[in-house]
Amino acid sequence: QVELSESGGGLVQPGGSLRLSCAALGSLFSLYVLGWYRQAPGKQRELVARITSGGSTNYADSVKGRFTISRDNANNLVYLQMNTLKPEDTAVYYCNALKITTNEEYWGQGTQVTVPS
Repeated sequence: QVELSESGGGLVQPGGSLRLSCAALGSLFSLYVLGWYRQAPGKQRELVARITSGGSTNYADSVKGRFTISRDNANNLVYLQMNTLKPEDTAVYYCNALKITTNEEYWGQGTQVTVPS
């Protein structure tokens, strides 16, 4: 069982930066694939970035070169550094943990990121 809690969202002007954090309560955090998803009003939830237990990453094309996902297994944390933010990045951002071997999947409650146009 893993409980996820996001923080770090807020209002930022275009071109600005934010760092989202996700703290996990639970065991064997290092075994999970960790991801950040986002959902804008009226749109489906989409993958933003993902990092495996080994540190391999992948990103949505729309954020490549601007966002960086990282993890700290010792402290059960995953981060999303967001630079050069655009109005289209406005969404609720969710932290996700997936255990590949068992398909266990957990979600945080989400944190709002707003970039005004």
